[in-house]
Amino acid sequence: MQLLFEHDEYRARVAKVQAAMRGRGIDVLLVSNPANQFWLTGYDGWSFYTPQMVVVHVDAAEPFWFGRKMDAVGAKFTAYLAEENVIPYPDKYVGSDTLHPMQYLVDLLKQKGWDKGRIAAEQDDYYYTAKWNRILVAGLGQGEFDDGFLLVNRCRMVKSERELIYMRQAGQIAALAQDAARQMCKPGVRQCDVMAELYRVTTSGTPEFGGTFPCKPPNAMVGERASAPHLSWTDAPLEEGEIFYIEMGGIRHRYHAPLSRCVYVGTPPAELVETTKIIREGLEAALDVVKPGIACQDMAAAWDAVIRKHGIEKDSRIGYPVGIGFPPTWGELTCSLRAGDMTIMEENMTFHCIPALWRDTYGLVVSETFAVTPQGAECFADCPRELLVA
Repeated sequence: MQLLFEHDEYRARVAKVQAAMRGRGIDVLLVSNPANQFWLTGYDGWSFYTPQMVVVHVDAAEPFWFGRKMDAVGAKFTAYLAEENVIPYPDKYVGSDTLHPMQYLVDLLKQKGWDKGRIAAEQDDYYYTAKWNRILVAGLGQGEFDDGFLLVNRCRMVKSERELIYMRQAGQIAALAQDAARQMCKPGVRQCDVMAELYRVTTSGTPEFGGTFPCKPPNAMVGERASAPHLSWTDAPLEEGEIFYIEMGGIRHRYHAPLSRCVYVGTPPAELVETTKIIREGLEAALDVVKPGIACQDMAAAWDAVIRKHGIEKDSRIGYPVGIGFPPTWGELTCSLRAGDMTIMEENMTFHCIPALWRDTYGLVVSETFAVTPQGAECFADCPRELLVA
């Protein structure tokens, strides 16, 4: 077994979650989010397409992982848990019309005596379905059934030193991949071939450390399609005078450091260069206010002051916290860099600040992933904050 973190760090994470549970009066927490399962136990497998759960009891020394029998083998390679805390369900429960893994989990919780008191589940999580909820509420209905959504996410926000190391490494990979994409952007080169090179670099990483696959595909749009924020590339060849908008991330052990830039094929028009300079000015103004104790809205206010000076308005947020990424997102979902968000930044929280602007015929972006430090924002990637030119 090669754990990414020491046992003591995992135990500290569990204790942090248990303290949050006590504050909410929660006795048992059902964790369906694979990023939260990874953070709590180290378990890392492409198995979350079938039902699996990490269950935390407020008074138990360790949680337990519950999942498909064939995937329980992966726990011995990735999870810090004792063998008895890796609990598989038989394969006959997979894809069955008559059996469901949540029924098995209900019976298991009853056998352990964990079916009493207030039970909470991550009820708004991507991987928690209406059917799961129906079975769990019916089976555990003698207790109170609560919503534990984002409880673990909030516990994850302040990163340990080892987590920061992985994110710094992810940032190095992101910068290399963005530069590799820029170098590939030439007239006649297919968009998909540019992205293939970006994927190659994000996977191979550096000579010192490799990368892993991202939790989601890059948002990569060319020309007018760049006026929409969340589209994908095509197999069309690049042409002189086109802009390639690339939002991607470097990845190290599931830790993501997003990085967004635009590449122009040819000599860029003055309007695009000047607008990119405004984005950079606003981004740097936002980064300049970063320190422990500020609110998320303070970064948004600094950005807004710059763009209003230039006669620009933007009604969407300019960022969010990041870290561990499992499909479909690298965002931690807990807060946003936007007006009205009073979440207080703490030392070693990590965010992606992405103040993109979308116009009728193009989009432009310059972003940074950073850690909050007493000295300010520590950005993880070394990439020019400008409209890159192919």
